[in-house]
Amino acid sequence: MTFLSPERLWLLALIPALATAYVLVQLRRRRNTVRFTNLDLLARVAPQRPGWRRHLAAALFLVMITLMTIGFARPATGVKVPRDRATIMVAIDVSLSMMAKDVTPDRFTAAKEAAKKFIRDLPTRFNVGVVSFAGNANLVAAPTADRQSAITAIDQLAMAKRTAIGEAVFTSLQAIRSFDSQAGQDPPPAHIVLLSDGDNTTGRTVSEAIDAARAAHTPVSTIAFGTPYGTVDIEGETTSVSVNKETLRTLANGTQGKAYEASDAGQLSEVYTNIGSSLGWKTEHRDIAARFTGLALLFALAAAGTSLIWFNRLP
Repeated sequence: MTFLSPERLWLLALIPALATAYVLVQLRRRRNTVRFTNLDLLARVAPQRPGWRRHLAAALFLVMITLMTIGFARPATGVKVPRDRATIMVAIDVSLSMMAKDVTPDRFTAAKEAAKKFIRDLPTRFNVGVVSFAGNANLVAAPTADRQSAITAIDQLAMAKRTAIGEAVFTSLQAIRSFDSQAGQDPPPAHIVLLSDGDNTTGRTVSEAIDAARAAHTPVSTIAFGTPYGTVDIEGETTSVSVNKETLRTLANGTQGKAYEASDAGQLSEVYTNIGSSLGWKTEHRDIAARFTGLALLFALAAAGTSLIWFNRLP
């Protein structure tokens, strides 16, 4: 819960003051009463009081004031609502390191299958685009609600040398800005999901990509895919291709995205499921002051009712 007018909460400081004043008044009454030395006269002018009951109405009144003050500060609760025109860009690393077989059957095949399942499972209100990147980045499927075009594009991906992570972010951002006629002035709410197993080896830097994504208010969530034991044979030479998690974590953290890790196809599918459940929503704050006002009214009625029943007067 949050407050839309939190500055009004300072009024809560008056509640302890009221409680203190009430206690002081009760103590003064007691001191005035014990001044009578004639016990018979004391019994007539100050008969036995109804104990705790005489304090209940005051306690209910203070609770009522507290609830009314909270309501006056306009309490609100966050509610998730679907984003209109929500666009997801899926960026897939197609560099030669993705041939590594430390993931069954290999990183590239597992990544494609998981990405296709992710796209199929997204709610229909999402628009999805696909970017592939190796030595450069290419938009292979423009963002659209047509799932099949994105899936077909993934099936046709081909591998190449080097890894241009920064370029993948820039290409995804350009696709988002070109989504529709409004996108230039009013870009759709968007999120980039980037899967890679390596470092940025060519093109614009990750730092530049972070700055561009932040300027566009577009988070980039990353998936570091593979194990530390991957190797590939390139031109007859075996090369170690361990995953560079730090670069991808830096990209995600710098753009307010999330950094994930997956070392096999099952984990990758689970990561995509988690991402899909969190995208395409925005949090709106709904005013719930009426709840506190209603509760305050109930406590006011309780205070009035107990006072009338026990003392034949309002508090």
